[in-house]
Amino acid sequence: MDMLMDREVIRNEALLLLTHLTREAEEIQKIVVFEGAFEKIFSIIKEEGGSDGDVVVQDCLELLKNLLRNSSSNQILLRETMGFEPIISVLKLRGITYKFTQQKTVNLLCALETINMLIMGGAVTDPGKESNKLANRTVFVQKKLLDHLLMLGVESQWSPVAVRCMTFKCIGDLVDGHPKNRDILASKVLGEDRQAEPALNSILRIILQTSSIQEFVAADYVFKTFCEKNREGQAMLASTLIPQPHPTTRDPLEDDVNMSFGSMLLRGIFPGETDGDLETCCRAASILSHVLKDNIQCKEKALKIVLESPVPSMGTPEPLFQRIVRYLAVASSMKSQDKSKSYIQQIILKLLVTWTVDCPAAVQCFLDSRHHLTYLLDLVSNPAATVCIRGLASILLGECVIYNKSSENGKDAFAVVDAVSQKMGLTSYFSKFEEMQSSLIFSSSSERPREDHEPLTRTATPSEAEIEDVDVAGAMDKGNEDHPMLISLFDPSFTGLVKSLEGSIRERIVDVYSRPKSEVAVVPADLEQRSGENEKDYINRVKAFIEKQCSEIQNLLARNAALAEDVASSGRNEQSQGSEQRASTVMEKVHIDSIKRELQETSQRLETIKSEKAKMESEASEYKNVAAKLESDLKGLSDAYNNLEQANYHLEKEVRSLKGGEDPMEYPDVEAIKEEVRKEAQKESEDELNDLLVCLGQEESKVEKLTAKLVELGVDVDKLLEDIGDELQAQGECEDDDDDDH
Repeated sequence: MDMLMDREVIRNEALLLLTHLTREAEEIQKIVVFEGAFEKIFSIIKEEGGSDGDVVVQDCLELLKNLLRNSSSNQILLRETMGFEPIISVLKLRGITYKFTQQKTVNLLCALETINMLIMGGAVTDPGKESNKLANRTVFVQKKLLDHLLMLGVESQWSPVAVRCMTFKCIGDLVDGHPKNRDILASKVLGEDRQAEPALNSILRIILQTSSIQEFVAADYVFKTFCEKNREGQAMLASTLIPQPHPTTRDPLEDDVNMSFGSMLLRGIFPGETDGDLETCCRAASILSHVLKDNIQCKEKALKIVLESPVPSMGTPEPLFQRIVRYLAVASSMKSQDKSKSYIQQIILKLLVTWTVDCPAAVQCFLDSRHHLTYLLDLVSNPAATVCIRGLASILLGECVIYNKSSENGKDAFAVVDAVSQKMGLTSYFSKFEEMQSSLIFSSSSERPREDHEPLTRTATPSEAEIEDVDVAGAMDKGNEDHPMLISLFDPSFTGLVKSLEGSIRERIVDVYSRPKSEVAVVPADLEQRSGENEKDYINRVKAFIEKQCSEIQNLLARNAALAEDVASSGRNEQSQGSEQRASTVMEKVHIDSIKRELQETSQRLETIKSEKAKMESEASEYKNVAAKLESDLKGLSDAYNNLEQANYHLEKEVRSLKGGEDPMEYPDVEAIKEEVRKEAQKESEDELNDLLVCLGQEESKVEKLTAKLVELGVDVDKLLEDIGDELQAQGECEDDDDDDH
């Protein structure tokens, strides 16, 4: 440590030795910091000229990184003693700003790595990491770090791509999870006078125009962290999504600094249909996915955007969502031989998947055109498409099932599942999920390190220190069909969303397939009695109809249960134990649901039979009471007739006795009177008898109907009548005994 203040040659050698000693030895790090390493390091950097200095500046910054890496205590010590101004001052551009030597580029990259290390706040296992990270980010913004980063990465036209990429990474980490820093970034304006525009607009312009894929990925990260769980920021950006009239000539984006963020974004999404234009479209689509993520208000606002056709006479206005689907189809149909642009379809699919999550209106907009569903089915089953394209298309297709609230025929969830089943079969459809999850893009998503490249060291040659674009052709020749850049864009949050959607899609499709499409089992008109149809024919027809329906339902349930079990168990042989348990759970759910439905149907049938039986017993009791009443009436009529006969006999006897003793001319004609009385009594009795016979006929008809229904229910009618007769006989004997007692 004392040698650091010695002659230049000795100082430089001591600096190299300390760099090697502090790389992993925590105890030596503590001693070096205690001996005033921070003051001496920044003193040397200032003496050497900051970022314009030679390799000694790189050695100092490497030693500084060793002392700060994974050590919250050392970071706190630097923040509370010297502060962050010395490291920020390294980023200041001095002299000729457009001259960036190779060593200056390396020095700037080392300084940016050190700043990013402080922004991230220390080791992951450090319990005080979060509080330290928040404090570091707050101090950095207070010390105007954001202004230096924007100058270096956005305003400086001569900065190397590697420096701009690292700058965007620092900006993204600086605003990640920090609402105040996000607001400051949103309020930043770059340029002066008429050329002034918001910083976010300038970053978007770089995304749409840069020829570097790595710079696009780095700048995209700024919008990802800015929009993550920032509903106000998303709403602010979405409020500017206003379509501008299509220009008659292609206006370069850089010529219109007054264009709003949303208008520039829409201009980027729909510039044309050439290969280069589609690349710009997919980059704008990636930014739009961040603006819409997890924000239903922004999603619904974007759904209301209607775009004019580039040539009004050749097309009609169409919604923004449908235009994006059309450009996806255009990208699929272009047989480009340039593999470096193979990420276009995946990024557009990422936007559609993000947009459709928890948004039934987006699903409805997608299904409003029958061609969309047909195209998506073709894309899923297209063997020429990459694993990632087929997998994301399958996820989008599944979202059309789980977020489908439509009851319209041909657009409901059942119709989508039926279309998938007919096109490729559910087993083949679900296999696309497993293929995607095992691809390099998804398998490496959760395992990749936090840093995008190896930290710069003295041992790295200048050519290695330059962070250039990935070797796309070499990476894809090693068996990776999908663009390696997608590993950066498909972050863990998106891959986690896709995995959660996969489970929901499986369960929902099994549920749709194992349940009837409608809750109405029969048509009411088929159960109504036809005109002129007697009771027996009506009952037989309804019984045959119900038996047929039951048979069809049982066959359908058996087929669907078997299909659901096949679907649930498909593709599980090579899955982990967790996947096997999930398959078993789905199969058990299907089996339990089937048993529950059978029990419910059986219970309903039993309840119906019980109610019919109770109704029949009630009617039988009523008929028994009616029969007893009729028998009592007949007995009363018979007694009245006998009394009438006895009265007639007494009258005849009196007439005979009168005839024997007096002049017949003095008395009325008794025979005539008797005949008249007899006729009247006979007429009266005949009227009553006729009434009783009519009643008996009606009751006899009801008894016949009851007998037929009892026979259909399996009741022995003869036995039932014998039981009723026995009860009546026993009741009569009891009444006779009572009469004898009286």
